[in-house]
Amino acid sequence: MAMVMSLGAETPVVIFSKTSCCMSHSIIKLIQTFGANPRVYELDEHPNGQQLERELKALGRKKCTPAVFIGKELIGGANEVMSLHVQDKLIPLLLKANAIWL
Repeated sequence: MAMVMSLGAETPVVIFSKTSCCMSHSIIKLIQTFGANPRVYELDEHPNGQQLERELKALGRKKCTPAVFIGKELIGGANEVMSLHVQDKLIPLLLKANAIWL
């Protein structure tokens, strides 16, 4: 889990994705609409993608993509991010992580 946690702490928003995952693409675009610039790791293109995928599963991610870190914390996947968004909690979380400014 060390590699995932280290990469997840690199920037305010980190998303582990796969190029073929439409939900990952949707979450990336959602976060970008608020002005954040997430670091995206495409597991199917990353040289250590299989290891990263195993580590994400070890962290409890049943579906490993998307896996979203905000402020060095694993938030979860598409369901968790969308839940935060509809509860008006996503923007405050992005602000707290210094991923966006108003």
